Amino acid sequence: MKIEICANSFASAQAAKAGGASRIELCENLSVGGLTPSYYLIERILTELDIPVHVLIRPRSGNFVYNPREIEKMLNTIAFCKKIGCTGVVSGALTSERTIDTAATRLLIETAKGMEFTFHRAFDCVIDPVESVSLLLNLGVTRLLSSGQQNRAVDGLDMLKKLKILSKGGLQIMPGSGINSENAIAFKNAGFKTIHFSATKKINTTKANAGLFSNEVIGTSDEVEIRRIIKILS
Repeated sequence: MKIEICANSFASAQAAKAGGASRIELCENLSVGGLTPSYYLIERILTELDIPVHVLIRPRSGNFVYNPREIEKMLNTIAFCKKIGCTGVVSGALTSERTIDTAATRLLIETAKGMEFTFHRAFDCVIDPVESVSLLLNLGVTRLLSSGQQNRAVDGLDMLKKLKILSKGGLQIMPGSGINSENAIAFKNAGFKTIHFSATKKINTTKANAGLFSNEVIGTSDEVEIRRIIKILS
């Protein structure tokens, strides 16, 4: 079973590599669901770590309805990722009616040609998941990251299994959100070939000028938890 780690920093990417993950989805700002990481971070990980990198292409927080200027920014970032050797990108767009924005998504996919393309959890906001998975199949998306339209993927397992049947093997369904060492085995038992999680641990840090920046909390992927889940699934 392949393991994709949602890595929000260089330290998280290191933990994913050391823990035996198959690849990372690189992003920043997990507190808002993840945003496009800096070019510097992308380049550093590609230069210093030997692990497949899929970059989240999401220019801002909030909804997934993008204007032409935002789409242009996304296309430019995808072109950059292709140029420096990323394995894939993770992106997608919706209409204001909560359907797949096929025109925008097609542009994203065409620009990413030669890389894998994962449609992200914007899918969990669509009104009609059955119609939407059919559209993604026709668009040629590599895989779909979804929680089954629930906060946690384990609670959306029935929907995820339905999507897997509907995809007919032409679109890989990758469960993600809230997956941990207690529930990961449920996805293997359900026949999924890959899962996505962050294995985040919270760390309290203290700055030198503690009077201003005391008790700062950061989240980093935990190598020990990654290894634990991989062992459970082996």
